[in-house]
Amino acid sequence: MSSCDSKIRVAVISVVKHAYVPLGIASHDRYEIVVVADDASEPDWVHERNQKFADQFDVPYLRDVEKALSEYGAQVAVVSSQAERHCDLSVRAANAGLHVVQDKPMSTVVSECDRVVEAVEKAGVKFLLWNRNYLPAVQRAAQAVQSGDIGELRAIHVDFYFAKDAGPPIGSRQEGEPPLDWLEAQIAAHVTGADGGVGERAMGELEIEGIYPLGYIHLLTGARVKRVFARTASHFHQLNADNDVEDLATVSLEMDGGIVGGLCIGRIGNASHPDIGEIKLHVIGTKGSLVISEARPEVSVDYRDRPGLVFRNERVANDNDWLLADDLVRAIDEDGETMMDATLSRHIQATVEAAIESAKTGAAVEVG
Repeated sequence: MSSCDSKIRVAVISVVKHAYVPLGIASHDRYEIVVVADDASEPDWVHERNQKFADQFDVPYLRDVEKALSEYGAQVAVVSSQAERHCDLSVRAANAGLHVVQDKPMSTVVSECDRVVEAVEKAGVKFLLWNRNYLPAVQRAAQAVQSGDIGELRAIHVDFYFAKDAGPPIGSRQEGEPPLDWLEAQIAAHVTGADGGVGERAMGELEIEGIYPLGYIHLLTGARVKRVFARTASHFHQLNADNDVEDLATVSLEMDGGIVGGLCIGRIGNASHPDIGEIKLHVIGTKGSLVISEARPEVSVDYRDRPGLVFRNERVANDNDWLLADDLVRAIDEDGETMMDATLSRHIQATVEAAIESAKTGAAVEVG
């Protein structure tokens, strides 16, 4: 077996959210999950979720991250912990010489992202932040832009309205009742798939989901964001209002090359849309324009007594997870770069941080 056909051994380092990242890696036949691990100091609910995933793949679960990184011959670490632990676990994996696949967001603090960039560069390993850039409609849009069909790209806007609840609607908390606890709500939301912001620190939609539309914008423009102006609100959900984080935001973007952009993002509730949400990209060039529905191709399926959490519209021809896993395979085999490496991931988090600051100050903010 050639080196380009050999199995790539994977250590899953914490898997407390929905396991789409390690499952996405496991969907590719080049990878073999060999161990699951986390720090012994983590609470019981973390160990329970880790153990369940380890049992699913019939591999050991260790309450010792360093032992898992050093004693199982792993070449790739998949990090899907609480958000505030992402970067620390990624740094430890990179320092041990492993390539890193990390769940989003990269971090809640840009300085933590800097640690990852430094560790990955020093170790000479690859880094991939999980994203949605291989969705069929997004890839087709990228092909149209790159072919010159619409001329030189001048402006881009993304609507990213995510049709999931975040607990009770705003205004539902009665006078005298305590505010909703962020982590408790995220743990409870696990069964519905609405726990994207799991962690001690509350996060709004810009931090939880902003990587996706900002990833689309970078893929289509190839430009970095220089300055942002943002407005945010806690409009839909009591959980967000109680924890002073947004569930609705609009961001104006100034980018390299004179390109301008916009982003509207929100968690708008299960009842708001028959699909995962209203997610569209609008691209304007010097010769024409594009409007892309991110979910297509899709098929609508409805039936009597359909569960409320089952979307009517189902995506088809979606190989995004396998293609991301393959993207890392190519980067490892050919010593290339991934779709979303540590430097780009850090820039996206810096853009999000600048947008949050802008919303608080009411002023435009430079992206650092």
